[in-house]
Order: sequence, then C-alpha cells, then structure tokens
Amino acid sequence: MAIPLLDAIDIAGKTITGDALLTQRQLADYLVANRQAHYHFTVKGNQPGLLADIAFYFQDRNTPDAVSIDTGHGRIETRKIWTSVELNSYLDFPWIGQVFVIERERINKKTGHVSNETAYGITSCKPEQANAEKILKTNRNHWCIENSCHYIIDWNFDEDRSRIRAGYAPENISRLRRFAVGLIKSKGISNVAQKMRKLAMNVRSVLDYLRMTKNSSGLCVAVH
Repeated sequence: MAIPLLDAIDIAGKTITGDALLTQRQLADYLVANRQAHYHFTVKGNQPGLLADIAFYFQDRNTPDAVSIDTGHGRIETRKIWTSVELNSYLDFPWIGQVFVIERERINKKTGHVSNETAYGITSCKPEQANAEKILKTNRNHWCIENSCHYIIDWNFDEDRSRIRAGYAPENISRLRRFAVGLIKSKGISNVAQKMRKLAMNVRSVLDYLRMTKNSSGLCVAVH
C-alpha cells in the first residue's frame, strides 16, 4: 500500500523513512528511480542476508561517526552512529548510498536501569547528501513520529492485541481511536494517557472537555 499512497504526494528530493516492513527492493527502486526521492530504511530479520552482511561488517566498530544525547522524559538517551560506503556495490539491494548502525543506551534517571539497543539500516543518500549527523537525526525523527502516533494508540488502546477482525471494523475503530487522541492533543495536552484516565473516571467531564454542553465553558477554561 506504500506506493499507491506515495503516488499522490510530491516527494521529489525528499527522504522517505520506513521501518523493516518497508525495506523492500521494489519500494526502493520506485522511490529513487521513479520519484527522484531518497529512502532511509531499517534492516531487520525480514531481510536476513542484508542484515547479516551489515552486522558482520560493523562487528568491530570503534569511534562513532556522530553522537547525540537527550535528557528528557526521565531518562538519559545516548545514540551513536557508524556509517560506511564500503558495502554499496556488494549488497543485493538497489540504490544504496550508505549503510549504518546505531547504538542506543537509555538510563532511567530514577531507577538507574540501563538498556541497550542496536539498529541497522540503509539509505540511498550518499555521504555528500547526508553525513552521519544527518542520518542520525533522520532516524530519530522517524521514531518521533512512531512514538507520537502508533505508540500512543497501542499503549492506550492496546491496539496490537485487538480482536476486532470482521469487515471494515478494524479500520473504523482505528480511525475512532486516532480521532480521540487527536482531540485530546488538540487541547495542548502532552500526556494523553493521563488525560484519558481522568476523562474515563467521569463521563460528564468528557462532555465538558469537548464543550458539548451549554454550561461547560467555565470548566473547559479551567482544564486549559
């Protein structure tokens, strides 16, 4: 479904990011050859040969090409990236400009718990088009979208385990969930889960929050 969706959008000169599901040769060729765009894909187990080759190449990495540190959301997150053009002509994937590996280390400020994650990827951007810092930023921006949209839906509605299957019901309920989250965020709320818990405890508060009753404007001002 990615190609029909992108057909309606002007993407020339843009970088299209995608998780492992979209790391497909047909899509890569479509983006670069047909639409003059770039791709930035995550590489996982659905492309086993590609993953094995990139992981093997980066197994003895030393000083990273770029580093970024974030200290928000109650944690310290350090991201390191290594990039290379050495595999461009070797890998069986079209239009590769660079391969990369990103290490993420998260430290919970409250508990001190440390977690680590390694992610591999490919991009059609050559070094002169995207250096290591830009690739790291692009990767970060992709997951910001993931966390602000899909993660919120799954966390608050447990959508991944939904048993709604028949007909158009899955699409319709997904739209309703996103509509609900969009309404909450439109009020300037940053913690969607917390606001949903408060609204769930009092049906009248939902009507007041959405200004659906004649005498609810005063409470809405307080909510803001």
